[in-house]
Amino acid sequence: MCHGAGGMAGHVRFGARTGGALVILGVLILVAGLFFADSIGTLFKLFPPALLGVILMFGGLELAAGVQASSLSKADRYVMAFTAGTALWNMGAAYVGGLALWYGFQRRWLRL
Repeated sequence: MCHGAGGMAGHVRFGARTGGALVILGVLILVAGLFFADSIGTLFKLFPPALLGVILMFGGLELAAGVQASSLSKADRYVMAFTAGTALWNMGAAYVGGLALWYGFQRRWLRL
């Protein structure tokens, strides 16, 4: 399981406000993995991938909500949208393209 920024945003969204909540979750996951590994594996196989996509979407929306209040420039928002859209097709191309676009705006080769 991956608990990156999207996982943390989900924890906070559903009420986790202290480090204790993550300790409790960690202990539960550890116990489940040590004593119920076969059952958990079967449960994960039965879990519909489309539902995982919906959960991931809500985590992304939670992270994106914080950007709305920030002081990003129009160029920064354009680079972010380009990189996110391209990442749906190819992560490597999104990284290189987003970096090139950002560099072009920084050097003032591109303007909006």
